[in-house]
Amino acid sequence: MPSVYLYIPNIIGYFRIIINFIAFAVCYSNRLLFAILYFFSFVLDGVDGWFARKFDQASTFGAVLDMVTDRVSTACLLALLSQCYRPGLVFLMLLGLDITSHWFQMYSSFLSGKTSHKDVKNTGNWLLKVYYEYRPFMAFCCVSCEVLYIILFLFADEKSTSLLSACRGVLKQGPLTVLVFISTLVGWAVKQVTNIIQLVSWHYKSISNRSKMGKKVSMQYFAYSFCRVIN
Repeated sequence: MPSVYLYIPNIIGYFRIIINFIAFAVCYSNRLLFAILYFFSFVLDGVDGWFARKFDQASTFGAVLDMVTDRVSTACLLALLSQCYRPGLVFLMLLGLDITSHWFQMYSSFLSGKTSHKDVKNTGNWLLKVYYEYRPFMAFCCVSCEVLYIILFLFADEKSTSLLSACRGVLKQGPLTVLVFISTLVGWAVKQVTNIIQLVSWHYKSISNRSKMGKKVSMQYFAYSFCRVIN
């Protein structure tokens, strides 16, 4: 049995990190190449999951590596967009929502003894269940979100411009571009709603767990769970 660090999906995860480094290194000099590399890294996010299930190589380390890579790459792209458009605060707020909602989800999952933040069997919210248990739906929302950000980056001017003006400019493009843009807007909106629900519901769940276990005990359990990731 190979080390968890040498699992096929985790090796793909390392490869994704390298691709993202290259993509952001050329983001200003070659936007098209950046878009291709960034999207390819995003596609590999689904490939590593398939390998994990195919070869029974799912691990807590792999789940954390996968989520951290996703969050950091999306955060970097949102940071870029905050410099391209006005108001840039919109993208920084989206960045904060994306990171905090997933962090709370992962934290509370560890407190519940789960190995993946995608395990939502005990949640009472129907949208979270549909999002995480029906993979085509989750894939649509995730792809829509990333493609929307890539489109906005490709259409960004060299000087900071209004976000609404850029959106109107995209809507003046060909029918296919408009269709893709509107479709991605829908998927993006659903994902943001899911992030908000995720943040609120899992926040209250973590408070409930801490009230039952005690603050000191819950933090110790989280430390123990985190050690499981790196061991």
